[in-house]
Amino acid sequence: MGGEETSRRRFLRGAGLVGAAVTIPAISGYVGYRWPRSVAESAPPAPAPGGTAASSDVERFVSRPDLRPPRVRITRSRTAAAPAGPRYLLFAPKGYREEGPGQQGCLITDRRGEPVWFLPSTGPDRVPMDFRVQTYRGEPVLTWWTGTVHEGYGHGFGVVYDRTYRKIAEVHTGNGRQADLHEFLITDRDTALLVAYPPAAADLTPVGGPRQGWVFDGVVQEVDIATGEVLFEWSALDHVGIDETRKELGGTGGRDQPFDYFHINSVAEDANGDLVVSARNTWAVYAIARDSGEVRWRLGGTRSDFVLRDEDVFAWQHDARPQPDGTLSLFDNSASPQHGERSRGMVLRLDPATRRATVERRFRHPADLLADNQGNMQLLPDGRALVGWGAQPFVSEFAPDGELLLDARLPAPDQTYRAYTADWTGRPADPPSVALGPNNAGGLTVYASWNGATEVRGWRVLAGPRPAALEPVVTVPRGGFETAVVVRAEGPHFAVAALDGDGRELGRSEPVARER
Repeated sequence: MGGEETSRRRFLRGAGLVGAAVTIPAISGYVGYRWPRSVAESAPPAPAPGGTAASSDVERFVSRPDLRPPRVRITRSRTAAAPAGPRYLLFAPKGYREEGPGQQGCLITDRRGEPVWFLPSTGPDRVPMDFRVQTYRGEPVLTWWTGTVHEGYGHGFGVVYDRTYRKIAEVHTGNGRQADLHEFLITDRDTALLVAYPPAAADLTPVGGPRQGWVFDGVVQEVDIATGEVLFEWSALDHVGIDETRKELGGTGGRDQPFDYFHINSVAEDANGDLVVSARNTWAVYAIARDSGEVRWRLGGTRSDFVLRDEDVFAWQHDARPQPDGTLSLFDNSASPQHGERSRGMVLRLDPATRRATVERRFRHPADLLADNQGNMQLLPDGRALVGWGAQPFVSEFAPDGELLLDARLPAPDQTYRAYTADWTGRPADPPSVALGPNNAGGLTVYASWNGATEVRGWRVLAGPRPAALEPVVTVPRGGFETAVVVRAEGPHFAVAALDGDGRELGRSEPVARER
């Protein structure tokens, strides 16, 4: 048995995956995303005091019974080998083709998988996608797309939250378009790059369809976030022929079911301010001249301007990003339909003089994951790479040489369209939360939490005969998202105060009364 296969089996055994299915079950050819149309549900009763996890796949908290994020399991962590930071992982978990065990929403965890902030987003018209940290007006912000997901595209808008977890902007496409789920990127000009999938009439005879057929166009817009003004618009139909598609027409091509010939899934800016666009269904990345909209070059597909070795050809890819060193990164799905043995992150260098594209680095999961759709790769300044495996429930961090440093797993059937790592300082506008419950020794347990507060290092419990007459009774270190503290005070009124590393009070809960 070869060393690579031995290493793979060792990983699978350590992650509890030997004999387990780690690829999407038989859905070959499925290239869209569809989530269950569940309706909002009321929160179940809080778990019994004394334990905050009622399910191995769902986080539950006594002080916040309304929050039930899926549990993120870290199945591998080379903390000694990995540099410190960024501190957090960002997910937008939701069930894949069926409901997941927890709530869908926007989730920040630390590198142990412990929740830091969670915003549930329940309902078919509030599916969250592309949750990440960006910069707006010189300040770090949280952003994501939210809306309704159809098969392969979406209708919605972008959302911007500040560090107090208050919404400060909604960003919509203009000109009658509806913002699609695949991209919401803020530029250093405080504009947003978004995409849309408007249906359009087209001649489909190049792919064996009707002359008077219908397609989904791939539209890019740059929108001023403050005013909503559309500053730029580009249409794939104006510049990319139907004959470049690698997708089979099948039963599509009519007004009721347009042919998705292009399938735009990422937009970014290069060093010159031009656009780099990834189109899944042409297997190609396009450089777009901003002033004219013309295609400057193609990488991959049927009309590539750069030569790739056979083993470096990518297919059904996502998330093409120009990098500061002049390389281009992307996530090569190689499915679906299946083209390669596994999905992978790739870093390519393009040589305009020789018209060759060379793969400098590849990042592959030890379990040879094959992601039918979605996925991304974030390159960090020190050369590490964070790969979100899309339809597969994994997020992995790699060293520059490809060594797996961290592996996180969502409970099936949850997945996240993209995943990111970032530093973030959250200072919630809402106060901390507190709840009371008995403990096995006959005393009282106080549960303290503060959703999204990243500077809390300890908790002080206060008690007294009246809400206005509370005195400190005990101070303890923070123990995770929720800290349970056993106290002997009579109260009957209690509150908690969040403390920073120097013992300064950051916020205080409303008082609660002990039931007699």
